[in-house]
Amino acid sequence: MTSDSSKEPAAPTPVVESEPDVRFTYANERTFLAWNRTALALIATGVAATQLLPKFGIAFGRRLLGLPLITLGAVIAITSYRYWQQNQTAMRRGQPIPRSPMPLVLSIGIGIIAIIAVLLGAFET
Repeated sequence: MTSDSSKEPAAPTPVVESEPDVRFTYANERTFLAWNRTALALIATGVAATQLLPKFGIAFGRRLLGLPLITLGAVIAITSYRYWQQNQTAMRRGQPIPRSPMPLVLSIGIGIIAIIAVLLGAFET
């Protein structure tokens, strides 16, 4: 029986990075800025909902509507940088761009907030 302990582990292959075409870098940045505009709009709408809407029949109705908007905006603002960075790294390495769950998160979040708004409106006194 021979021992494989004499074999050294293979050295990891170095990751080669190159500067991507500037148009792709700018497109990645525009996408990042668009996500942040969306986040800012959600946060501003949430603040407006908690402060400016008339009171609902439920004592905490405005907060029930506004706080999820603010939270969704915060999640998008925080995670958009991570996805910008992942895309930039993938472009530099010549790898496929990773898929982002952000559209799904945004769609589900807005759908839930819309259902909350409908329920609050339906039970308004």
